Amino acid sequence: MDAPESLQPVCGQEALDLLNCTTESPYDKEKCQKLLETLRQCVINKKVKKFSLSDPRIGKPEGSNEKRS
Repeated sequence: MDAPESLQPVCGQEALDLLNCTTESPYDKEKCQKLLETLRQCVINKKVKKFSLSDPRIGKPEGSNEKRS
């Protein structure tokens, strides 16, 4: 079940699609470029000024240690 649109970050799906594209192997530069353009249009249309991640664990590589020494 998808969350209601009002609870999703503005342009969040477009940003997630682009980020996931960069992790694919083999890397498809043309596909990622199209996704970048889609994200760019979204932020222009929705007047997004800045993105932020609320969970500091988001984006950490698999197997990374959560503790920092």
